[in-house]
Amino acid sequence: MSDQLLPEVKIKCLLPERVMEQAVRGLTYIVHPLRLRILEFLDVNGASSVSAIARGINAEQTIVSQYLRKMREVKLVRTHRRGIFIYYEICEEYPASIFVCLRKLFGHMTDQLKFLRAGYKEILPADYTTMAANRIKLFANYDKMRILEYLIYNGESCVSEIVKGTKIPQIKVSQYLKKLSEDDFVKSHREGRFVYYDITAGVHKTTIGCIHKRYDKVGDNF
Repeated sequence: MSDQLLPEVKIKCLLPERVMEQAVRGLTYIVHPLRLRILEFLDVNGASSVSAIARGINAEQTIVSQYLRKMREVKLVRTHRRGIFIYYEICEEYPASIFVCLRKLFGHMTDQLKFLRAGYKEILPADYTTMAANRIKLFANYDKMRILEYLIYNGESCVSEIVKGTKIPQIKVSQYLKKLSEDDFVKSHREGRFVYYDITAGVHKTTIGCIHKRYDKVGDNF
């Protein structure tokens, strides 16, 4: 396909490769129902001990401790000591913001208006959290997130524009767009010879936006 047939690609706001790779690694630890519930508990209740978290989510303390240690390694939680106890709290902005999105989606789905209020926090039903974890798992992939990121900050685009902007091989872009479309993360329409893709609203868009917000705040210390 001739490049002259396409408009100039303007690449905006794409994160450094290292930053996106680190963000994806963090998400891979979130996309598990129990780990997501641990983070949700911390988001609602603030700094908490392992035993309090385990009681709160009705899970084995040993497993909770193992997951917290892993999430600390990827900088999703941080710790501080109070006497003989160690307390955990969320230290990244985008996991907390994911719950803002999840609560709003739950409020719209169930007509529970309290979840639509700014700043409102409450533990969501476990089956809904499980569904959300499985949803995040569908896009927690470096290339998929690069494609979604490009669409957020450059608007609707055809395959060739996305290839130029992300440097991902065209065959992979086409394959991932097909999957993202099947999972309702992107929508498409045809204009003449070209099919144009755009991102849909949801936790996927919020997640990437929050990763950018975090990078804008801390830069290379991400």
